[in-house]
Amino acid sequence: MSRDTNVSPAEVVLGFLEEAEPWRLRSPQFPSKVGGKPAWLSQKGLPSLPGLECETCRLPMAFLLQVYAPVSGQDRSFHRTLFLFCCRTPECYTHNDSRCMKVFRSQLPRRNEFYPYDPPPEDEPLSDPEDNQSVLPVSGVKMCWVCGCPGNKACSRCQIVTYCGKHHQTLHWKQTHKKECGSQDASIVTTSPFLFPESELVTEPEEEEEEGREENTKEAEGEEEEEEDTKEAEGEEKGDGAHRGVDCPSSADTLAETDLEEMAMCETEDNKVLQRFKKKIAPEPHQVVRYSRGGSPLWISPQHVPSDQDIPPCTCGAKRTFEFQVMPQLLNSLCVDAKGASIDWGTLAVYTCSASCNQDNHYYPEFIWKQDFSTGQQHKHS
Repeated sequence: MSRDTNVSPAEVVLGFLEEAEPWRLRSPQFPSKVGGKPAWLSQKGLPSLPGLECETCRLPMAFLLQVYAPVSGQDRSFHRTLFLFCCRTPECYTHNDSRCMKVFRSQLPRRNEFYPYDPPPEDEPLSDPEDNQSVLPVSGVKMCWVCGCPGNKACSRCQIVTYCGKHHQTLHWKQTHKKECGSQDASIVTTSPFLFPESELVTEPEEEEEEGREENTKEAEGEEEEEEDTKEAEGEEKGDGAHRGVDCPSSADTLAETDLEEMAMCETEDNKVLQRFKKKIAPEPHQVVRYSRGGSPLWISPQHVPSDQDIPPCTCGAKRTFEFQVMPQLLNSLCVDAKGASIDWGTLAVYTCSASCNQDNHYYPEFIWKQDFSTGQQHKHS
């Protein structure tokens, strides 16, 4: 997730939110970040408006985050960024349904038409060509004022501000543009409420626990869980006996007991997986991303875990493999809590082309799997 990160398949790199000066989150710095407008990598072949629509409500999605993840030793992906978008409509977040999310991959060789061959300087540039974020400096592609995605639909009155479509033009008109249109302030950049709060994603490797200590802990936990399950089962049996007296159970009672046992086993398995998830993240509870290209996700539930057949291969023929996941802790910083329906997930697992194939500078759709907490699991985002 940074220029210096070479991740082995078994290694996990954690992502954390940190405040940063705005210029550090612009495209020439190759950032990893959450919120704000996308810091596009390639300035050509950007996703189309239909490609950035939610598949459920068909409204434009908001930029959620991007991860800068070059592939070491592969010149075509010397620069490589994954962009994740999500719907802003809470009702679209139905259980274990990924249609409200999309992910795109963009990559460039070291020598390209958009950025210098040498790494960017560490000091703030004297002038920032992307200051207004209304047009990409090299390709000249116009950007939507609201979301920062391609948009060449200009305001019919001032002809200055552009949008991706009618929906975002209406949002901006109601928010501020009705007062600003035609004035000197019309092109001043302020933050659109459509965007998520912006932060830098900084990384550090996950420290592994000592194997011996971890195994002993697992054994002890396993014994405790078995003991608790036995006590619960005995308690249930005693309770049932006291309730029924000496009557033999009817076939209906037996069926009900079987269903209850299956439910209890399912809930126990749900909680075991959730406890494993919580234990794994406990040393670094503020992690919002786990990156491990070619590794495995940390699931929050035993339910709705994808099989190999659920992950479609890339159009180039290569298998898609796990690359990173977004954690539920990120929801705390997005200011999306609401009564009733709200933007929510358990974890978001992103799978990408294992060959990181070349798509002629186009933003290529990759695969995302949304796993939610099981209905019986108790959870909080932090």
